[in-house]
Amino acid sequence: MSVDSAVQGDVIRDRSSTSPRASVLKRFVSRYWVIALTILVAGVGGALVITGHASAAVWVTGGYALLVAFGYLIRMVRELLNGRFGIDILAVMAIVSTVLVGEAVAALIVILMMSGGEALEDYANRRARHELDALLQRDPRTAHRSQDGQVEDVAVDIVRPGDRLVVRPAEVLPVDGTLLSPEASLDQSPITGESVPVEKGTGDPVLSGSINGPRAIEIQASAKAVDSQYQQIVALVAGAAKSRPRVVRLADRYAVPFTIFSVALAGIAWLISQQPVRFAEVLVLATPCPLLIAAPVAFIGGMSRAARSGIIVRNGGVFEQLARARTVVFDKTGTLTEGRPQLRELRPAPGFTSEELLSMAASAEQYSSHVLAASVVTAAKERGLVPAAALSAEEHATDGVAATVAGSSVAVGKLRFIQALAPDASPAPLRAGELAIYVAIGAEYAGALIARDAPRPNAPSTLKRLRELGIGLELLTGDATETAAGIAAELGIERFTAECRPSDKVQHVAGIAERPVIMVGDGINDAPVLARADVGIAMGAKGATAASESADVVLLVDDLARVATVVQIGRDTLRIALQSIWAGIVASVVLMVIATFGVIPATVGALLQEGVDLATIVAALRAVRGRR
Repeated sequence: MSVDSAVQGDVIRDRSSTSPRASVLKRFVSRYWVIALTILVAGVGGALVITGHASAAVWVTGGYALLVAFGYLIRMVRELLNGRFGIDILAVMAIVSTVLVGEAVAALIVILMMSGGEALEDYANRRARHELDALLQRDPRTAHRSQDGQVEDVAVDIVRPGDRLVVRPAEVLPVDGTLLSPEASLDQSPITGESVPVEKGTGDPVLSGSINGPRAIEIQASAKAVDSQYQQIVALVAGAAKSRPRVVRLADRYAVPFTIFSVALAGIAWLISQQPVRFAEVLVLATPCPLLIAAPVAFIGGMSRAARSGIIVRNGGVFEQLARARTVVFDKTGTLTEGRPQLRELRPAPGFTSEELLSMAASAEQYSSHVLAASVVTAAKERGLVPAAALSAEEHATDGVAATVAGSSVAVGKLRFIQALAPDASPAPLRAGELAIYVAIGAEYAGALIARDAPRPNAPSTLKRLRELGIGLELLTGDATETAAGIAAELGIERFTAECRPSDKVQHVAGIAERPVIMVGDGINDAPVLARADVGIAMGAKGATAASESADVVLLVDDLARVATVVQIGRDTLRIALQSIWAGIVASVVLMVIATFGVIPATVGALLQEGVDLATIVAALRAVRGRR
């Protein structure tokens, strides 16, 4: 079968599965069957009344209402067994009391209120999750592999690095790769949030999840699907969508006082009026929907808003910590700085030349994954020096790398690491913002490489925004004190701690008194401290892999400004969640107090409460846009 035939077959199957003949009513009934059944019972009851069988109508509607109340009671018991006090008890009492006082219509409205509120919650969640679901829906399943002049469709999971793939117009790139075609226009907004298509040329890296432009292109896979950027983001989104935020548990705790107040007020109304119907009239207005719906809808809306800004929040409960954060701690290299150090000076020790110093350092550093290592190797190549292959190499996390090159042992890294091998090594004088990479050859100190990693252009404005939000700032880095002091002074950060190992960072963050604490890092060496902080934020593509294990928030593009953005989203979302909860509670209480005087019949009260529920959901949906 040809590729075109296969594609045509897929289209036919897709059309058949989404045929216009599929009944909207059938989908509604299957998803919201309680609402459909309640409407049917109401219709049957109305028909019985019209045909002169009023007593039968009471038995049908009342019996159905009591069965539903029994179902809610079972659900409530299950929640209690799971350690949660639900407020279905209010619905059960309202349904039973209205049936007993002969207000079967009000009982049906209460059922519609409860089931309708749950249906509205489901709809609101689907609406608020739109941007999150968009990533999942576009997850590529197949790839067009080009081999020996033939193109075949294969499952994306079997694509391997080195495979040549054809990407057709408007298709999603299935894996990370390198562009082989002369040019391409790619929409990277699902990954980076960039609204303008990015132009790429031959040899440029391309990200999975990007959308191809109007021309077919060819790429060479550089990673398997599971290791590609888009799959990592999809995994984060899937985890985020399933999370249950902490504030919802907080809202659940409101259930106890709200239930006690409602039942007490209804009892007082009955006692004063000596009319059992008054008890039912008050209880139908004691809706649990503001408590059950407002918080989850608001938090899913906040997650959706964050996703549109290129930010994945793995757990909705993170918003509460973001909103109340008092300290933000930044890593330096690759976080506050651009992460692309430029070599500025070579300072060989006596007995060594600049070329020898740089060549040996690059030969060892080519086996290191640190960003400083890449700058050393690049600088050597720019000077026409070819790094030699090492017989052995070992990276010492955060300290440096040791290798055997041309029969000599070479060590490159921090001063304390080099001093353990060459005791005569001494600190190199540095200017503000500079850093030193020390080198030892054998047991001799060979010299230092002086580099500078410039701050990100938007670092000052981002830090200013955080200060305006009343958040304290701190710098935590493994670099030398002189380097950290220079960057801190340049950016106006008063508190900094230098020469930290990963374990030191964890201990330092754990000891900060002004909490909650946000830690912002590149997600690689900072993975342990990202996990230890109250909120860990991983920067950009480099951080996505480590963040899947350690960070709570992932910035899908290396844009420092989005740290302040996600803090603001957190504050807006928590504010809207609490506003919606309390607005619904206050409205319910006001109506309940009015009902104690007998001016709101049970049926009218149930209808009014449905309006309160709807208003609560609409208020919580403001979190999608962050409106006040």
